[in-house]
Amino acid sequence: MHFTLETIFFLIATAFVAGCIDALAGGGGLLTIPALMAAGIPPVSALATNKLQSSIGTFSAFLTFLKAGHVDISQFALPAVGAFLGSLAGATAVQFINPVFLSAIVPLLLIGMAVYFLLAPPMSAVDRQARLSRWGITACITAVGFYDGFFGPGTGSFLTTVLVAFAGLGLVRAIANTKFLNLLTNLAGLTAMIAGGKVLWLLGFGMAGANVLGNQVGAWLAMRFGGKGIRPLLVVMSLALTIKLLANPDNPLWKIIPHHLTY
Repeated sequence: MHFTLETIFFLIATAFVAGCIDALAGGGGLLTIPALMAAGIPPVSALATNKLQSSIGTFSAFLTFLKAGHVDISQFALPAVGAFLGSLAGATAVQFINPVFLSAIVPLLLIGMAVYFLLAPPMSAVDRQARLSRWGITACITAVGFYDGFFGPGTGSFLTTVLVAFAGLGLVRAIANTKFLNLLTNLAGLTAMIAGGKVLWLLGFGMAGANVLGNQVGAWLAMRFGGKGIRPLLVVMSLALTIKLLANPDNPLWKIIPHHLTY
């Protein structure tokens, strides 16, 4: 595919902002996926290219948190296996779905994720007693992993929510260990997408560089100030990009709705 310089700059700038938001609270895919689709990239290729750039960006944030001593790999080794296998299954499944159907439902899924981010309660900043066993937490994270492989936006927030609500972690430790788990889901999803030949490599690597810088800025802000205050901005930007997708009269959703209203 060929892109104008303005489109490339827009996608790279979006990747930087998404990386910063991802490291703070998760949900960067709420920006990059609609941006990629708005640039005319087919849904599965948009998901695949997003997996490439987010994998590299998440890895950089993971290293930052690991060096700071906030990641406990041994504690979350079993959930990490579940995250990887769940994402591998999800990313394989999505490649067998009609792209017209995906183009129609992606804006609806994005709106649903934006509403979740807007209404989700604040998370605790201090460690508490875990509410689920390691196997229970693994089951939850495996389910989130499948969602990440299948679609993706909001995965970081879902993982952080599981770690705070069920594993008893404080917000900063939860965000840090989310990077470990999210790295595994991204790598699994990317592996399946590469096997399916869906990745736009040059664009993905360009966005990845910007995403790495954004993740470094976001990780520093998360460790210094926590992940608070970012959700309203994420919701506004995500809805703006989703509206751009829906404003396209060629979106399959506008063909599906009138068809069903006639019955």
